[in-house]
Amino acid sequence: MMITKNMEKSKANILNGFWRLSEDIPKPLYITLTIASIAIPFVVWWLITTIGDIDPKFLPSPGRVLQAFGRLWNSGDLQKDTIASLWRVGFGFFFAALFAIPIGILMGSFASIRALFEPLFGLMRYMPAPAFIPLLILYLGIGEEPKITLIFIGVFFFNALMVMDTVKFVSKDLIESTYILGGNRWQILTQVILPHSLPGILDACRINLAAAWQLVIVSELIASTEGLGRRISVAGRFLRTDEIFVGLIVIGIIGLSLDLLFQYALRLSCNWSSQKR
Repeated sequence: MMITKNMEKSKANILNGFWRLSEDIPKPLYITLTIASIAIPFVVWWLITTIGDIDPKFLPSPGRVLQAFGRLWNSGDLQKDTIASLWRVGFGFFFAALFAIPIGILMGSFASIRALFEPLFGLMRYMPAPAFIPLLILYLGIGEEPKITLIFIGVFFFNALMVMDTVKFVSKDLIESTYILGGNRWQILTQVILPHSLPGILDACRINLAAAWQLVIVSELIASTEGLGRRISVAGRFLRTDEIFVGLIVIGIIGLSLDLLFQYALRLSCNWSSQKR
């Protein structure tokens, strides 16, 4: 009887923990759900390809994808493709963030700068970055420059506007209090606005990094000899679906790893903000 009551109590605690609104859930439940979010799709995938009569060219089994991974790894092609894509995403995203963050801070802090840039940036963000490919080839050729520039264009405007929105919502009371205590504009920017906005800035970069990885697939259609995007494109042309899955999974793993790295940087540099979340 006591065991039954304990089991019912445990189930009730799990259900209550699952539906906690804007609160942390128990760590065992968090770990279980995290593992399930990855494991369930792979189990379903394995069951579909094992039980169902499906052409491997349409949907390869996890085993076939693993074999393709080993084949590409042993030949060295996967490493070269991954390094090439990482290099392009890294450069394009770095320069986009390098320019977007200070401009976004200025746009959020000064209405005059916002009036000067926001209409143009708002216009540019609705223009799909891949549409610039013919112009980039015309202006920059078919080397690495158009690929990196395409990623820059696709990230810069969104990043700047998201940083601007983060800065705009810094409490006016904090700014006015700093003025009352004798602070100047530079002190408000560096000691009030920037620290208060840092969590939002890191989140904006983390979100826009995903856009950079989406664009690298398109950018590597521009006369590339290596890269994960080019690997996926060539595999699709020859119906090597297993290699397409390898490319997609590798990109997903890299993206998730970078996302976790940003989250760690957020917890490390903005511990006060992480505790609120």
